[in-house]
Amino acid sequence: MGMVMIECPETGRAIPTGIKTDRDSFLRSPVFFARTRCAICNADHTWFATEAWVHEPVAAAQLRDRAVWPVHRRSSQ
Repeated sequence: MGMVMIECPETGRAIPTGIKTDRDSFLRSPVFFARTRCAICNADHTWFATEAWVHEPVAAAQLRDRAVWPVHRRSSQ
């Protein structure tokens, strides 16, 4: 599970929308229009689902770990 994120048009920073879902479910959902209150600039931002993405911290950590640790390690003999 992750958080649907959008970009604040005032600051360019990623902000959470309050919608929790997984990436596959979000990609299968119909395109929708929503409004989110931004804690950074204190304004309401309207957005379409096509402008948003799902941030899944566990998935991001797994990708990072794969990039850092080689798939095959030499065994010490």
